[in-house]
Amino acid sequence: MKIKKTYKFALKTSLHITVVLSLAMCVFLYAFYTINWFYLFLFVCVCYGLSFSVIQHRAQNFIYKRINKIYEDLTLLESTTFRKRPVTTDMATLTAEIDRFARDKKLEIETLKIREEYRKEFLGNVSHELRTPLFTVQGYLETLIDGAAEDKNIRDKYLDRASKGVERLVYIVKDLDMITKLEAGDVRIQVQTFNIIELIEDVFDLFEMKASKKNITLTFDRDYVKPIMVIADKEKIQQVLSNLVVNSLKYGKEKGTTEISVENLIKNKVIIRVTDNGEGVIKENIPRLFERFFRVDKSGSRKEGGSGLGLAIVKHIIEAHDEKIYIESDFGVGSEFSFTLEKAE
Repeated sequence: MKIKKTYKFALKTSLHITVVLSLAMCVFLYAFYTINWFYLFLFVCVCYGLSFSVIQHRAQNFIYKRINKIYEDLTLLESTTFRKRPVTTDMATLTAEIDRFARDKKLEIETLKIREEYRKEFLGNVSHELRTPLFTVQGYLETLIDGAAEDKNIRDKYLDRASKGVERLVYIVKDLDMITKLEAGDVRIQVQTFNIIELIEDVFDLFEMKASKKNITLTFDRDYVKPIMVIADKEKIQQVLSNLVVNSLKYGKEKGTTEISVENLIKNKVIIRVTDNGEGVIKENIPRLFERFFRVDKSGSRKEGGSGLGLAIVKHIIEAHDEKIYIESDFGVGSEFSFTLEKAE
């Protein structure tokens, strides 16, 4: 059975004390009396036993109890790790445990700091996004209350602008509600089989007028004669495609192109690519594109409206399907967003 570290310490220390005292006693007896080896041996045994008892008792009280207190303190902070571990007086083991604990807590603190910064940024973005349309609506309504309502032309124009401001507020709140539910896992995916080509055509029809305002062409990469059946939530995938198309139109160039292709990836997967020849994104911003309220162009993009949550919603919907989404972009050349879906048999 392994001897405790305190006993080893007490045994060695007692031996040293006994040797020193025995030598001192030999010198004393040799100088003043005749050395009696029996009594000298008895003195050595008694001295060693007393030294061991005192040192062991002090080691247990002074060292072991204090180390045990450290373990109890650590247990309060991290009970799952230390609950079933025996207390040891091995300083190397204790030091390793404390170092590991300190590293874990440092990582936890850094994570909390990152989350705190993200929370502050998120709240600031929400405040900014809501403040702009609110102040717009407030300004128009106050102008009408102050007497502008008497002029029919001004009244109609200002009410129309106030209505658009309210619509944007509703749009932002709806997107916030959806992304909150997606992150909490409260949105159920209602899987069905449908033709992805037909769905893309519906999205093209939906944004045809918006695209024509910037002379952007919405097109397939080729003619799809046969339907391509996939298994997913049709409504959610339509929102994914809509958000990606709107994003490409928002940052697309005049007389540009937004092209969608559907390709077989593996036996039971297809990949849908949405490609444009617009502004593109600098490399440093690509990892942040799916963050809530992150905008590549802080000023210009707001002119196009939107909630700033479109790509974040896209990412959560695709991940809710247990699929992957990818992005490739070259600044000044264009961007390509692609995502996978399960292919129907």
